[in-house]
Amino acid sequence: MDGYDQSDPHRHANLDLHPVRPRRNPHRLRTRHHRLPRLDVRDVRAARSLPARLVEYVGPPLLDSLQQFAGLTEAEARDALTVYRASYHEHGAFDSAVFPGIRGLLSRLNEAGIPLAVATSKPELQAKRILEHFDLARHFDVIAGATEDESRSAKSEVVAEALRRLTEQGVDLAQTVMVGDRAFDVEGAAENGLPTILVEWGYGSPAEAVGAIAVVHSTDQLSSLLLG
Repeated sequence: MDGYDQSDPHRHANLDLHPVRPRRNPHRLRTRHHRLPRLDVRDVRAARSLPARLVEYVGPPLLDSLQQFAGLTEAEARDALTVYRASYHEHGAFDSAVFPGIRGLLSRLNEAGIPLAVATSKPELQAKRILEHFDLARHFDVIAGATEDESRSAKSEVVAEALRRLTEQGVDLAQTVMVGDRAFDVEGAAENGLPTILVEWGYGSPAEAVGAIAVVHSTDQLSSLLLG
């Protein structure tokens, strides 16, 4: 892919590293299901069928997902998003765990002088809060996320913002690569001219690896690609 040379692994910033994931049966997915009937969703049957499809909500902006998968109008989706975020902030934000090996990998990347950024469709303030809670925020030069009003929410927009902030810090972006777990990461990075390494410990499926330059199964494999 343009702008990335695997033979020179030491000159790139890494976006969307996904160091933290909700535990099994995560609160944020339960909340998305349980709040919909309360909001008078017109198609209750569609709302109650969500558990088997909840993974579809992970990755794209939630406002879009609520309209696409739950059949909500934009106004209903915004109401649902407000309720969900309030509940998630109070009960679910820290119902997560750091992936094994991530802390060590981030430390090694820092020691190698590789700039790191997070680019997430999660609201930026929430992302910072979660990373700070798990003592991970200190590893990143930039933490970019969606705005609270969803004016910046698409992955391509968030990646562009992360790159803009890195540029402001004087970071050389010539060897920048996205690290993600969904097709949305691959697509959002590509729109900004970046290649993607797909990790298999997230919510994606093998089919979503189309367009990625590599797929890794462990932090050791990812470390080998990033550090050589």
